[in-house]
Amino acid sequence: MERQQRWIWQDHYDHPASWSQTFEPLTLPDMLAASTVANPNAALIDFYGRRYSYGEVQDCARRFAHALIGLGIGKGDRVGLYLPNVPHYVAAYYGTLMAGAIVVNFSPLYTAEELAHQAEDSGTRLLVTINAKQLFGTAQKVLETSCIERLIVGSVASCLPPVKRMLYRLFKSGGDAVLPEGDKRILKFGDFVRAPAAQRLPPLDAEKDLALIQYTGGTTGRPKGAMLTHQNLTANARQINLVDPFIGESDRIMGVLPFFHVFANASVLNRTIAHGGEIVMLPRFDAKQVFAAVKRTRATSLPGVPTMFQAMLDHPGLKGADLSSVRVCISGGAPLSLALKQQFEAATGAVVVEGYGLTECSGVASVNPYKKDGKVGTIGQPLPGTRIKLLDRENAHKAARPGEAGEIAISGPQIMRGYWHNPDADKDVFVLGYLRTGDVGMIDGDGYVSVVDRIKDMIAVGGFKVFPSQVEAVLYQHPAVREALVIGIPDTYHGEIPKAFVTLRPDVEDKPDGAALMAWLNPQLGKHERVCAVEIRDSLPKTLVGKLSRKELVEEEKLKAEARET
Repeated sequence: MERQQRWIWQDHYDHPASWSQTFEPLTLPDMLAASTVANPNAALIDFYGRRYSYGEVQDCARRFAHALIGLGIGKGDRVGLYLPNVPHYVAAYYGTLMAGAIVVNFSPLYTAEELAHQAEDSGTRLLVTINAKQLFGTAQKVLETSCIERLIVGSVASCLPPVKRMLYRLFKSGGDAVLPEGDKRILKFGDFVRAPAAQRLPPLDAEKDLALIQYTGGTTGRPKGAMLTHQNLTANARQINLVDPFIGESDRIMGVLPFFHVFANASVLNRTIAHGGEIVMLPRFDAKQVFAAVKRTRATSLPGVPTMFQAMLDHPGLKGADLSSVRVCISGGAPLSLALKQQFEAATGAVVVEGYGLTECSGVASVNPYKKDGKVGTIGQPLPGTRIKLLDRENAHKAARPGEAGEIAISGPQIMRGYWHNPDADKDVFVLGYLRTGDVGMIDGDGYVSVVDRIKDMIAVGGFKVFPSQVEAVLYQHPAVREALVIGIPDTYHGEIPKAFVTLRPDVEDKPDGAALMAWLNPQLGKHERVCAVEIRDSLPKTLVGKLSRKELVEEEKLKAEARET
């Protein structure tokens, strides 16, 4: 019955393709193969000026796949990638999939305990890393304490152009780990992929076979492994490309978002390979390096999180930077303030559009249009083939009442199969074929979706619900405020009361104190939204991808309250 439903955005769809789309089954290796056959000599990766063609990456991935099979790793086995953005990542990612194995992404910032826990939970047999001392040291510890059987260790220097390789070795003397000799469990990446690809690779089923176990906090609780199939990931890559009006033109995308995160996996890695584009790869975000890379390569798009755009805006090198080649910047991971969007666009000439997604939906579910005027403050319209509806906040088995905010629920070809070995979590997150996001939102008459807040972040003030993001949006209107977070802190009378934390813009001469900001803020808010204090800090906590994070502040205030009680 729902298949015949006409969705509100269908009559006002502002993306270049039709919303009504179907996606034929496609595996990730087949997606790479199609782009390689189309143009094997085209550049897939630019790494500090060294370029790797589609043909080279395809060949290395196949060698990696055959080496895995030679170790007895194949269909359904898990291979971990503990890597920053380096060329090894692309070859190991696609090579693992060619072997029929499943990729498990691990953040390079994980401690040994975090890495070991997720390796054990996923049953990861082999781990790929690089010879940077910190990463290799952590990986080596986990080799001794977990189910991981082998380490494959790459060298960053080997990926650089000859001159930069020499400089790297000169300035990084003592910075790389020395691999132990005689330990057969530890292999160099170059040696691992040296043998030619000879055996046949196993057949894959795009819709049944898992490609990726991506750990996420989910809507609540401990990190869970989202199970994403080949079809989930290739469908999302194709969906992203369908809303890009520049597809068919030269495409060089800045690959500075970390590949271990689903945002970059979808919006940089897979969507680029799907249509034969080029990735200008940097191991980590550094505004100065981004400016230099854009100028050198004439990069055309730059996905990032709001804190990245703010850092570029604040960097003194922006005045001399040439970003004229950048057509569009895709912002995700956190709400994009109107002030930041307007300031970045005015300073660079690039259009900044906001999108939205979750690990559980392979990366992206909705985005504002690139060329047409979207709606600032919204996450745009659903991607082609993606359905979004609002559920009642008190009873997820009922739809939200018309005109009221509700929990955002998503259905589409990119939605995960479920959580790895966690059927109880699946029961909580799926309702009638829709994925519950834990986000509260609204859908307007043109089908544009707005995220009001996270259900778990709502502040209950004397029975009234306060959405932190709405208070933060007002704070961002103050010319001195650079970043803002609002949390609920314990209050004996109201139960909870809002408190704000901000950082200030460095270029503002007359900097207000917390009391002045509170006096400016509270008259603009409803009675129950008013904050008890505004605390000014040098920095605010962020997640691994640079997204502002409230949970550390909540924990701080909880400890303060406990200390006062004792």
